[in-house]
Amino acid sequence: MLNVGRRFRFSFFEFRFSTVALYLCLSVFICGFFSSALAQTAVPAKAVAKQRVDLLVTGGTVVTMDAERRVIQDGAIAVRGGAIVAIGPTPGIIGKYSAARSINASGRIVLPGLINTHNHAPMTLLRGIAGDTTLQEWLEKYIFPAEAKNVTEEFVTWGTRLAALEMIRGGTTTYADMYYFEDAIARATKAAGMRGVLGETWIDFPAPDNKTHAEALVYTENYLKKWKGDPLIHAAVAPHAAYTNSEQSLNDAATLARRYNAPILIHVSETKRENDEIRAKFGVSPVAYLDRIGFLGPDVLAAHCVWVDAADIATLVKREVGCAHNPSSNMMLASGVAPVVDMLRAGLRLGLGTDGPAGSNNDLDLMEEIDLAAKLQKVFRMDPQALSAEQALELATIGGARALHMEKEIGSLEAGKKADIIVLRTDLPHAVPSYNVYTSIVYSLKATDVVTVIINGRTVMQNRRVLTLNEGAVLAKAKELAEKVKQSLAAPAK
Repeated sequence: MLNVGRRFRFSFFEFRFSTVALYLCLSVFICGFFSSALAQTAVPAKAVAKQRVDLLVTGGTVVTMDAERRVIQDGAIAVRGGAIVAIGPTPGIIGKYSAARSINASGRIVLPGLINTHNHAPMTLLRGIAGDTTLQEWLEKYIFPAEAKNVTEEFVTWGTRLAALEMIRGGTTTYADMYYFEDAIARATKAAGMRGVLGETWIDFPAPDNKTHAEALVYTENYLKKWKGDPLIHAAVAPHAAYTNSEQSLNDAATLARRYNAPILIHVSETKRENDEIRAKFGVSPVAYLDRIGFLGPDVLAAHCVWVDAADIATLVKREVGCAHNPSSNMMLASGVAPVVDMLRAGLRLGLGTDGPAGSNNDLDLMEEIDLAAKLQKVFRMDPQALSAEQALELATIGGARALHMEKEIGSLEAGKKADIIVLRTDLPHAVPSYNVYTSIVYSLKATDVVTVIINGRTVMQNRRVLTLNEGAVLAKAKELAEKVKQSLAAPAK
């Protein structure tokens, strides 16, 4: 019994000792855990430093126009230098990047800069000189005579400034141009901060800048050399058309352009008359003729392409030619309706253009062209679904970039691409309410809704004020030159 009692008492004390030990161990563990947690709370880990960028655009509805057609609500874009560094939801972007400058786009839409793939910028100074006429009558009776009397380097410079002012205020960041004294146009375009694919025009009669073919060749080669490698200006060669340029002239223009890897701009199949005359002269369509002489290629941007058939479209796709659709111009001159739906189905590189603002279209409003592009195809095909709002917007953004073979640089908001960005307000009566972002942009918003424009990372318009041009001086000079144009038209021909 004594041994049993001892063992019992010993076991009892062992049990109590083990229990106390266990309690003490748990207490130490719990105290240690909370002490560690409190220590971590009291002394935070070193914060990760934010990356510095030049500009942040935050809080907007970002319509990227990328391959997935992402629309980012409360989106943000980080810009360094001339390029987009990152794009995504605002909390993530501002958590990773900091910038000295920022733009609050809350309640607004953020888009890629619009791309005008066909223009004659200095013709702003001939705006409304003639209307309600056919293309040939407009050219031969009004435009060519007025240009012969008035177009100088000064005229072209101020006309380009006026065009740039209008385009920037409407959200256009890149445009393709065909005119004379193109070096002056390039200088004015660069000074305005715009991106341009700018073609020196060749035509088989004395032009305002170059009176002979030889002069045109020398001028254009010097022009191509001067601007090669510029970040904003892409110097190009622009033979006017198959009906105004000989085969030799077309071949010389293409050869020169390809020597310098420069774009080639040309009018193609704009009117039925052009189409019929080329067929009568060469036995084939304008597209087939240009292909036959080796002119077509991925460096060519063909304006209009109204009178093209399935075979022509197939040829343009095969040669990777870009085309510029100009709904206002084609409507105003009754040139016809381009088969846009068929072109897109075939995979053609198709962009949108305004054409020149001198009677074929009296403005450079690409927002209006987007709206008209969709509606024209609907009524032409008697199908309200023929061309959707999203497809119409594509023509003025990533589609225009593809037409210019610049889709790796511009046309959508993506990391690594050029920072060409526009911001539009959405709080005016014509824009409220909004249920679909694409239909709102295409059918409701206007050029005047563009409030901010960024080109190559540089803010060129802020709160509707263009920062790169003296608007008052440009408008005053435009009125002065317009008076000279009026006087020249009133004077008898010599």
